[in-house]
Amino acid sequence: MAAPTTRRAPISERYRPSSLDEVLGPPRAREALRGWAREWATGSPPARRAVVLSGPPGVGKTTTALALALENGWNLVEMNASDARNERAIEEVAGRASITHTLEGSLRGGLRNRALILLDEADCLTGRKTDSARPAPPPASLREFLRGRYGKIEELNTAWGLGATGRPPAFSEWEDLPKTAGRAVWTRLGPAQRDLADWKGHARPKDLTDRGGLGAIAKLVRTTRQPLVLTVNDESVLTRYSPVFRTSVLRLAFGRLRDADVAAQVSRVAARESITLGPGSIEAIVKKARGDLRAALNDLEAVAPLPPGPAQLTVLGVRDLTSDLEALTAESLTAHRFYRSGEVRDRIDAPPDDLFPWVEENLPASAPDAAHLEAAFQTLAVADLCLQRARRARVWSLWSFASELMTGGVGLVIRDAPVPPRERVYFPEFLGRMGGSRNVRGIREAVVVKVAHRLHLSKAKARSMVLPFVESVVLAGTEPKGRPELRETARRLVAELALGSDEIAYLVRAEPESSIVRALAEPDDDEGLGRPATEEPPLSESSSPEPSLEAATSAPPKKRQRSLSEFGG
Repeated sequence: MAAPTTRRAPISERYRPSSLDEVLGPPRAREALRGWAREWATGSPPARRAVVLSGPPGVGKTTTALALALENGWNLVEMNASDARNERAIEEVAGRASITHTLEGSLRGGLRNRALILLDEADCLTGRKTDSARPAPPPASLREFLRGRYGKIEELNTAWGLGATGRPPAFSEWEDLPKTAGRAVWTRLGPAQRDLADWKGHARPKDLTDRGGLGAIAKLVRTTRQPLVLTVNDESVLTRYSPVFRTSVLRLAFGRLRDADVAAQVSRVAARESITLGPGSIEAIVKKARGDLRAALNDLEAVAPLPPGPAQLTVLGVRDLTSDLEALTAESLTAHRFYRSGEVRDRIDAPPDDLFPWVEENLPASAPDAAHLEAAFQTLAVADLCLQRARRARVWSLWSFASELMTGGVGLVIRDAPVPPRERVYFPEFLGRMGGSRNVRGIREAVVVKVAHRLHLSKAKARSMVLPFVESVVLAGTEPKGRPELRETARRLVAELALGSDEIAYLVRAEPESSIVRALAEPDDDEGLGRPATEEPPLSESSSPEPSLEAATSAPPKKRQRSLSEFGG
């Protein structure tokens, strides 16, 4: 952890890491970045000239990029979301730095003769030059400029001294004033020349849009001669735009930080800053941050002036999201009033996508009859369209419409007058089923990974083509009256794939402690398969045993895949 640099900067800035070893991100990402940096030391740019760091806010993407530059002694050229990042701006700033072999102040020699170009939040840019909310306004004419400065034509005449003896005649109205100065006599007057100079210096407003930004970055990825780092919250915005972001960049994903790591960092910073925290304060900070280290350090700085105890916990009060969603759903379906989007946003610390399944689940029980229910679902369907378009087109202003439609809009449709609150609002059944099946899906994916690794297939092909075949073979081997060779094949398949008890139980649809699972996991134990241990005669030397999975996999890959495809088809 780096020592603080200044007391005036926020804590999250003062304690930024100065090397990759101090970053709390995934170790594999740090090693991949070091390897990528070493490739730049060869003199010529590597095959992948850019790195895309993706992940939610506050997990260390920008910090990692800055630590990479500090560790290698690189200069930094940074463009963040507050800068104009259209095509022209990127070409002027990042483009100029990318083709310059050395920059002023850069160190000499090998790895250090570089400048890191950092483009923060690159997924917020648009692609084409014509993509913008509105065109840039044209510059004001001289008439509009002077009218805005003086207001009344009489004030202009007085300021310039027009109409006096030996002076040009005064203007009677603003329409008499030309849009450009030209060579009129009044342009020689001192006050007029000062206003003309101000008007000429009143340049066209800067283009702060991001028109053509993604296109310029895609070109930069191919041509840059300096290391380029892009940070994004959602990398699919880049990969959908151009294949260059899929094949020509090093892509590293960052996940939410562990609560233990966030708590340890908060404790270290609090000790360095001599901040006294009351019991439970660190736990409250970590719980509220939800893996966002920057938010945790900002909360630490917010409670630092407060005395330890209840005052800190009041500021750090963590809202129970489930309770908030439950209360708002119950109220909106019974209160017969309209909810503004700002009120919805203040009451739940979550996007409207999280509220939608609650309203959808509890709406049928709240509607008085079928006609009201149909009208309410029509309103909810419009809210769903707003949510879909907001996600697809990244027009987040549609969230406000969705919030108002699914709360006040639905409530006003199903209720002609307020009614007593419902006794209970139910948790969305779909979310409950998804949570309950999370463990089962994890076990299935573990089986898929083992099959894909053993047969050298992709996980998608193993899941769709091979997994049904494996389930059929293992199930056939557990039939009480099944053939002995099928039971032996099931045992060998389980042994070849090194399946555990939970994975076998998933395939045979039984409990992990059942006798059927134990029989497959322990080949010498035939209990539970419906036959005694002596029922199957031993194989003689002249008998021809079933071919093992090892023998099957030793065949040419093309033939093996074709045969497995036929089984899975």
